[in-house]
Amino acid sequence: MSGNTPIPDLPKWTWLGGDGRLARRVGQPIRRFLHVEAAGGILLLLATVTALIWANSPWSQSYYDLWHTDFELVLGSYHMGGEGHHLTLESLVNDALMVIFFFVVGLEIKREIVSGTLKDPKAATLPVFAALGGMIFPALIFFLFNSSGDASSGWGIPMATDIAFAVGVVSLLGDRVSRPLKVFLLTLAIADDIGAILVIAIFYSSSLSLSWSITALVIMGIIVALRRLQIWYIPIYIFLGIALWLATFESGIHATIAGVVLGLATPAKPQQSKEEGLVALEWLRDKGENIYPVDVRLTAMELNESQVSIAERIEMALHPISGFIIIPIFALANAGVDMGGGLLGDAASSPVTWGVGLGLIVGKIVGIFSMTWLGMKLPFTSSPDDMKPLTLIGLAATAGIGFTVSLFITNLAFEQTDLIDQSKIGILFASLLAGIIGITCLHFGTKSNQS
Repeated sequence: MSGNTPIPDLPKWTWLGGDGRLARRVGQPIRRFLHVEAAGGILLLLATVTALIWANSPWSQSYYDLWHTDFELVLGSYHMGGEGHHLTLESLVNDALMVIFFFVVGLEIKREIVSGTLKDPKAATLPVFAALGGMIFPALIFFLFNSSGDASSGWGIPMATDIAFAVGVVSLLGDRVSRPLKVFLLTLAIADDIGAILVIAIFYSSSLSLSWSITALVIMGIIVALRRLQIWYIPIYIFLGIALWLATFESGIHATIAGVVLGLATPAKPQQSKEEGLVALEWLRDKGENIYPVDVRLTAMELNESQVSIAERIEMALHPISGFIIIPIFALANAGVDMGGGLLGDAASSPVTWGVGLGLIVGKIVGIFSMTWLGMKLPFTSSPDDMKPLTLIGLAATAGIGFTVSLFITNLAFEQTDLIDQSKIGILFASLLAGIIGITCLHFGTKSNQS
């Protein structure tokens, strides 16, 4: 996870590995940038700043006109975006593109459960404890400010942690933050994602359609059956995935849950062990003179693919698309808030803004710190050796950067424009302050550890 991890050299005969001017000045710098952990956070930050500047510029109307462009998808007699679903370009981003983001999240969760830190109960217990504190306390603080009325439905907004920003902030400190501390934060954020997904599925879904819900379950059953039969033809799963998304969208359950379910259903173990690979190589050797080049090529391809799980292969392919394209587009579509017209003054006195802001900062720090301290006293947990109070405060504050998922839940929790804008202002300012507090505490906390 270190930002200083060396990038393997490419063969000289490839374009990127060559000495061409375009490769040296464009291709190789871009490749290095995409391998830096903070890269996703940097693009997310640029998209956010662009959205804010655009929404507060003389061309602000074009910003709102673009993202509120109406459209309708028609397939025969079926009209998507008809009854009950008003589709805009913004909703396309939030309800369709974000499914890919949550699919990648589901893949990451599955990988961590099968072979990562969540596999070891003792190693996973402490960050899961911390994540629970980081969800419960922010929700309680928000509820203290908004205990009734339409605003009360926003209690889930400050519960979220933005992995891209949180990991990006920590990676700015390089090797000063040890790998065990980074793993602790990443596991905490993944557990937080699981909590946020459950909250969205249970509390932020609209009235359910029984027929569409049954359709979604049937499609999921077909996917599971194909898995059991070890049928891995990708186009089939793409078709079924789109069908599952559509059925989930129409069922009233938020469509992004389809992405998470598909991610969790993807096999996260290699299809073939090394021993089985050796058997295949021996088969090639024993063919002797009867061997054909096509046999060698196909066997080598199958061995190469089967040694890596399907979940990991898909995650490697989609992670750049999710982190470098979809999330910045989401920020561009959702972070633009017109600060004029007295909005900042209204936000300064708004219980929604204060509930979100204090929930993300105070709630996360108090909740994560207290639950981690409590968890460290238990005999069935383990903690990083360099987990000091100031370091823990820094990690907890970093987890208070709730940007992406907090914005996402805001759109689910509120229908009134004023509540949405007040919540977004709370998210923006709180995430900025949380990042500053986090990097400051980690800087001095890790410095004292090394001295």
